[in-house]
Amino acid sequence: MTLSASSLQKIDRELAKYPPEQKKSAVMSALIIAQDENGWLSTEVMDAVAEYLGMAPVAVYEVATFYTMYNLKPTGKYKLTLCTCLPCGLQGSLAAADHLREKLGIDFNQTTPDGRFTLKEGECMGACAMAPVVLVNNKKMHDYMSNEKLDQLLKSLE
Repeated sequence: MTLSASSLQKIDRELAKYPPEQKKSAVMSALIIAQDENGWLSTEVMDAVAEYLGMAPVAVYEVATFYTMYNLKPTGKYKLTLCTCLPCGLQGSLAAADHLREKLGIDFNQTTPDGRFTLKEGECMGACAMAPVVLVNNKKMHDYMSNEKLDQLLKSLE
């Protein structure tokens, strides 16, 4: 699998932000662009990013495996990432996690049988004062998520 011309243009816009000899600085953005196009990052897609940026594939894999925002296998239509670090846990995110697991019938790193939701655990989204926070598909953050607000969110995504 290769990256589309549209994705390569987007990556080129990211590359323009860095000196030519620092192409690898755009790796995180390039991975997001590739993931947005493909839904997840297969080895083949990561290899294409590595080749385009002139990086060793292992260097791209290291980035993709370190950050929870990258999907290394297919996910549900909606990936819900809940911050469960200590400050958020003290603000109610652990209870929110219990609620989501019960409501969806899945645990972290699992997808509902209908392929609609994948539940992920995240680390620090920089919104501790607004916890619990849920990030939907790495794009939209929802804060102060009570059980009622979680239920409304799930219903809105059906």
